[in-house]
Amino acid sequence: MELITLKNICKTYNLGDIDVPVLKGVSLDIMNGEMVALMGASGSGKSTLMNILGCLDRPTSGEYWLDGEEVSRISSDRRALIRNHKIGFVFQNFNLLPRTSAVDNVAMPLAYTAGHLSSREARKRAEAMLEKVGLADRMEHVPSQLSGGQQQRVAIARALINHPPVLFADEPTGNLDSHTSAEVLKMFQDLNRTENITIILVTHDAHVAGHAQRVIHISDGLINDGVYCAAPPVEEDVR
Repeated sequence: MELITLKNICKTYNLGDIDVPVLKGVSLDIMNGEMVALMGASGSGKSTLMNILGCLDRPTSGEYWLDGEEVSRISSDRRALIRNHKIGFVFQNFNLLPRTSAVDNVAMPLAYTAGHLSSREARKRAEAMLEKVGLADRMEHVPSQLSGGQQQRVAIARALINHPPVLFADEPTGNLDSHTSAEVLKMFQDLNRTENITIILVTHDAHVAGHAQRVIHISDGLINDGVYCAAPPVEEDVR
């Protein structure tokens, strides 16, 4: 079943009297439970497409269906609600609160989406998520006390705290060394396999893209057909 369907998505920016087309008719389907890489060079339209997929921006024209709802023309408030409940984001720079513990960083989104939970219930859910990403012994550490890979694991736990059906990872290994990058990419594979979370890796790196089941190439605002590739096998958990 399709989780995401784009139909002839176009995005044009107006710079004074000049119209600058960035996306020029993008159509694609992403199935529920897929792990997909969206790959393109700087200026390809990759970031613009991710912003539309993540409900951070609207297309100029075309249709965007997410989990059965057409979302290209909905209100800003409705888009915010969808982002909070249906979409998780992981970024290159982690974006953690620097003076806040790992467990409180993870629990933070619940204040906006699960106000019915008590502080104790919210903390319990955050602790369970940190355990899932292998940080049961780092819950009270602030980001400066964590390695880059551990900070990214906290960011992944935070992105998943609301159990969204889709997770966007924007250059998630850009600030990590090769060994830590491999651990984080394997974690994405494990989450995709065991939790059936749809994961979209946004990257310019062919090695990172190679960990996905399918690679969608974007160039000059257009996409090529998705290419299926043999992702590296899932091995034993790396802690």
